[in-house]
Amino acid sequence: MVEVFLPLMNIRFIIIILIFISGFALSQDSSKNFNEQLEEQDKAIINLKNEITKTHRDIQNQQNKEKSTAKRISSLEKEMSLTTQLINKLNRVERHTRNQISKLEQFIPENERLLEIYLNRYEKRAVEIYKKGSPTSLVKLLSSSSWRQAVYRVRYMEIVSNIEKTMQDSIQLLIVDITNQKTDLKHALRKNISTKNDKAKQQALLTKNKKITQGELKNIQQNKKELEKYLAEKQEGLKQLEAVRQKLLNDKNKGLREKRIQEQQEYLNTKQFAELKGQLLWPIEGKVVTKFGSQWNAKLKTRTDNPGIDIEGTPRVPVRAVLNGIVTTITFIRGYGTTIIIDHGGGFYTVYTHVTDLQIHEDGEVKSRDIIAYTGDSDSVNGLKLHFEIWGNQQKLDPEQWLIK
Repeated sequence: MVEVFLPLMNIRFIIIILIFISGFALSQDSSKNFNEQLEEQDKAIINLKNEITKTHRDIQNQQNKEKSTAKRISSLEKEMSLTTQLINKLNRVERHTRNQISKLEQFIPENERLLEIYLNRYEKRAVEIYKKGSPTSLVKLLSSSSWRQAVYRVRYMEIVSNIEKTMQDSIQLLIVDITNQKTDLKHALRKNISTKNDKAKQQALLTKNKKITQGELKNIQQNKKELEKYLAEKQEGLKQLEAVRQKLLNDKNKGLREKRIQEQQEYLNTKQFAELKGQLLWPIEGKVVTKFGSQWNAKLKTRTDNPGIDIEGTPRVPVRAVLNGIVTTITFIRGYGTTIIIDHGGGFYTVYTHVTDLQIHEDGEVKSRDIIAYTGDSDSVNGLKLHFEIWGNQQKLDPEQWLIK
């Protein structure tokens, strides 16, 4: 009795080992899925960190060489913009890993329960064969009393064989899936913790640089010469922004975006941008402190061109997309800080600058009134404001003619 019992005790373990060995090759690709999903985001994070390091080094060099306050502010604004973009990407990674953890914590127990059911069935069949024995297929066939019975037996044996093969495959795949899922769960948990720590570190750096920048901005208001240099930085920024506009107009992916936007408009049942002149809702509520076009600065006695409008704001106010579209660009523009550009199709774009706490990502779709970012704390010598532009018909348009009165 003992001699029979011991093999029965080990039969499940033998089944698992044999099936797992036969299915080992299947596990090689599926275990990489989670890493592949994060690879692109990790590359972008590394690039941003390298750029932040370079910008920080430039700031230190400027301090050592006693460069102008305006230059230091511009560099600090760039570092803050890059840090904001980095935090945004870390938020995406954190959300992704959190979702992955949630799914795996649900899938693993379900798969383990299913595996237990399959193993119980397979174990019962294995025990039955062990106790009773099973004649070979050839013996069954030769012992048939007629050719008709032989045909039936052949068909029966095929069905039984297929069922058994399906059960083996199911157990094999489940073992591989559970192994991979547990590996992915460990990876996701580690990634989530490291991302949270990294985000906290970047947030502390951002807070520190904000304080430094605000102090520099207060000093610059008392120095006419430095103020002139600061405004000159904004003019350089306009050149940067124009270069971005020209790049978008010549973008080879423009046609693909146009198709996506048309599909989006059909799905949301929204009008095209060109049909909404004077009907667009404002990105933030506030007074227009600088209008579109040529502007006279009485303090410096200079004339500058404003390609958009500046809307007076308050700290931490949501900045909203004025219409659905696709985010084409998130970048830093000298004198304007973090800048978001949205393609609305038909050759129309909207531009939002002096923003922080990004809620979107490049190539992501947005709907009308979606929160895309927030206004900062204080990022201008003239106070907090949102700079907003509309590009269309191959030119820069007056936003006040397009926003609802």
